[in-house]
Amino acid sequence: MLDLSSLDLEDIGNALADQTDYEHRCLINPQTGEIAFWTADTGIDGQTPVDLDELDLVCIDPLPSWVWYQDMADFAEGITNEGAGHRLARTIRGKGAFHRFRDELHVGYPELLPAWYAFRDIRAKRRAAQWLADNSLIDDDAASRFLADHPDPDLP
Repeated sequence: MLDLSSLDLEDIGNALADQTDYEHRCLINPQTGEIAFWTADTGIDGQTPVDLDELDLVCIDPLPSWVWYQDMADFAEGITNEGAGHRLARTIRGKGAFHRFRDELHVGYPELLPAWYAFRDIRAKRRAAQWLADNSLIDDDAASRFLADHPDPDLP
């Protein structure tokens, strides 16, 4: 088992959120917790192609986009500025929701950006801790303690 306090939950959370493509993968060494970046063309050392099956590393496969979409919906619903909340909720309807949400925050409600980043980041770290437990890389008790100690931040 890995020690949760020695792991980079931000990197793992970013890997879980990566919706770009599947020509690359983030991997974690189950013995050390070190994160590696793999591509089909350059492997993990940046030069030597290698099959993922040949590596003794665990793939950090991205979570579905609806998981991350829910963060936007929960944020819009949870903020106390009802006008901003309704407007943000409208921006996430339909295709292009992530882009529109980001644009609306940056242009219409820049004062909410720090709260959004804190909310998004703690959710990503919580998912990373849960993913590590689900993949038997950390103790379930360590994950439970982390989740209990890191609730969603209060929203403005």
